[in-house]
Amino acid sequence: MDLELSEEQAAVQALARDFADREITPHAAEWDRAESVDRGIVKKLGALGFLGLTIGEEHGGSGGDHLAYCLVTEELGRAESSVRGIVSVSLGLVAKSINTWGTEAQKRDWLPRLTSGEALGCFGLTEPGTGSDAANLTTRAIRDGSDYLLTGSKMFITNGTWADVVLLFARTGGEGHRGISAFLVPTDAPGLIRREVHGKLGLRGQATAELVLDAVRVPESALLGPEGKGFSVAMSALAKGRMSVAAGCVGIAQACLEAATGYAGQREQFGTPIAGHQLVQELLADIAVDVDAARLLTWRVADRIDRGLPFATESSTAKLYASEAAVRCANNALQVFGGYGYIDEYPVGKLLRDARVMTLYEGTSQIHKLLIGRALTGVSAF
Repeated sequence: MDLELSEEQAAVQALARDFADREITPHAAEWDRAESVDRGIVKKLGALGFLGLTIGEEHGGSGGDHLAYCLVTEELGRAESSVRGIVSVSLGLVAKSINTWGTEAQKRDWLPRLTSGEALGCFGLTEPGTGSDAANLTTRAIRDGSDYLLTGSKMFITNGTWADVVLLFARTGGEGHRGISAFLVPTDAPGLIRREVHGKLGLRGQATAELVLDAVRVPESALLGPEGKGFSVAMSALAKGRMSVAAGCVGIAQACLEAATGYAGQREQFGTPIAGHQLVQELLADIAVDVDAARLLTWRVADRIDRGLPFATESSTAKLYASEAAVRCANNALQVFGGYGYIDEYPVGKLLRDARVMTLYEGTSQIHKLLIGRALTGVSAF
């Protein structure tokens, strides 16, 4: 693939970097300590079109291709992964799913609000007892005339306490993935309770929640896609969502590289900057190689999506490599900083904490190895 950005893509990248440096980076440590980003950031993201990338202008989106989307999520991940998560979930998992699977009425109702930042979405798949085994979720949707009654609970839901709509997955039929349907559930629906999750290791500024549903009534028109096709909705969303997570991990790794090289040039030991020490250069080189490799794997996914080619396995590959690379890069950067890396006056401790969860959500590293193995052999190991 051609690695040279188009003029439009380069402009989007520059806009995202400038926005991140002005509006996010100066507040990242404060938001981390407070366990909440400033909610005003949502409207700012919407005003710049970052919540509408790849969505058509006829539905309020800002257009653009998936590489432009990756460039934005990388810059947001470089500055503050909690902000990147807002975009990845509300746009990447919810708005894009509505754009792909929704009726015209659903698109008219939700997309202009989601792309402008007037509303946010969250993705209600994970449950207290079902993470990797999503096909065995237990939340149920029972028919009641022309409505459905939703009962169950969801866990670790990004944007959960901020969102205006939940893309919620519930069982309408028998066991396994064929019995799952997807619903668009307004968060002000009676019977829906949201509880914020505090005390997280990383992504502390992100609004993460538990959702509890007690006979929440929604009309049949709330179905996203046909009844029984909810698992397909979820997997199609996650295949692209993993690209977004990978791009955010590239951002974390890039932040590690910038912080470590800057510090190495200033810090002196044994009468010389540590940047001149061989083993410090080894740490910096390892970070740089991981950044480049993760970026190229992620851009490959975007290129394949934009060309209409299969991309699910490539997305798993990028997410697996980039998430593990982000952890390595943060560890190496902390090593460059030495003891100063262990206090929050410097950014690398936070980068390490934020990187660690990337190997867990939207498919653990182990699950992605099984997905790649299945693609290689044609044999499913789970």
